[in-house]
Amino acid sequence: ISQLPGWSTRPDGSIVIAMGNDDALGVYTCTPYNSYGTAGESRPTRVLLKDPPAFTVRPKEEYFQEVGRELVIPCAAHGDPPPTVTWLKVGSMGKSGAQVDGNSSLIFHPLVKEQHGVWECTATNLVASVSTTTSVHVLGTSPHAVTNVSVLPLLLAANISWEPGFDGGYFQRFSVWYTPLVKHPPRAHHDWVSLSVPVGAQHLLVENLQPDLSYQFSVLAQNKLGSGPFSQIVTSVPRGFPVTTVPPEPPAMTMRVFLSPPQALTANETLRGVLLQWEPPAQFSVALSGYALELRQGKGGWEVLDRSIPSTKTQVLVPGLIKDAFYEFRLVAFAGSYISDPSNTVNVSTAGMEVYPSRTQLPELLPQPVLAGVVGGICFLSVAIIFSTMAACIMNRRRAARIQKRRQGRSLLP
Repeated sequence: ISQLPGWSTRPDGSIVIAMGNDDALGVYTCTPYNSYGTAGESRPTRVLLKDPPAFTVRPKEEYFQEVGRELVIPCAAHGDPPPTVTWLKVGSMGKSGAQVDGNSSLIFHPLVKEQHGVWECTATNLVASVSTTTSVHVLGTSPHAVTNVSVLPLLLAANISWEPGFDGGYFQRFSVWYTPLVKHPPRAHHDWVSLSVPVGAQHLLVENLQPDLSYQFSVLAQNKLGSGPFSQIVTSVPRGFPVTTVPPEPPAMTMRVFLSPPQALTANETLRGVLLQWEPPAQFSVALSGYALELRQGKGGWEVLDRSIPSTKTQVLVPGLIKDAFYEFRLVAFAGSYISDPSNTVNVSTAGMEVYPSRTQLPELLPQPVLAGVVGGICFLSVAIIFSTMAACIMNRRRAARIQKRRQGRSLLP
């Protein structure tokens, strides 16, 4: 055994094989002995080599599909012995109504809102178990519930923040709902008060609350298809003024510049492209200079598509998007040297559309070196034409002068 690389024996007589290969295949027996001899060898045991599962087909990282349609997600693996492939929705029990075909592909028919989320494909055999995940985005639904709702108690107020859920493929708005917890309410059911959240914000300050009284808070998301479910309810108690101290004096007023983001950005499909419309910022203390449109495709980074949109415009047409792609758009506002936060994001899917060419034709995406070459060529041709015209005029004048001198010379001859 000591002559085989990576093989060794332990004090209890076990064999350790550091790397399993064909040298380890075979039948083994063990013979114990001492100073009195041995009672014989053990029963033979056979060593076999098996392969752990390995994926031959992996699902993509993300899938986007309209609700009610069919979606097929492939997943396949091999190993020795052949592995069993199973699907599971992360954070949920079972397959949530999905089916698995003979090729281990996950089938949604039809796709429903509850199937939105992260799905895990697992391949298992006697040797090991491996898994991979993919995200399913169900478009054309009401919003999903917000998550991670937190409440920060303040002086006679509370600051509520959250993380938005998936918007269902449409622009979504939020509202904060709250109610006091009274031991003996005047009515059998206490009422909830709702406050609208500014567009693009993920937090809201709720003021004028009663000190040392418990309040319940919840957040609701809505889009054009309806309301999503309420978030989990969070209970908090606003702080009151200390009994032995006087409320602090308000700080001196300082000059601040207010520039809120553009509002209510929406996207509509037209025969010439995608029409983006918005409303100006709700608050700005200096005159607006203009807007900049940003674009992101898939998981890529944000890119500036048009940085010179006049401040008087509230819509812009985006032609030439790539077919069968997923885009996100947002706006920022300029006021002098100040830039606002981004507006809300709108999603545009060109899946199945016939109005978009296969290649982008956006003039703003023309590479800068090519644009500089075109402008330089036009300028060079313009200068050449001007010089040619001037040279022709000078030659014509000289020729006319020579002819005039010849005529004068002939008239002086006797």
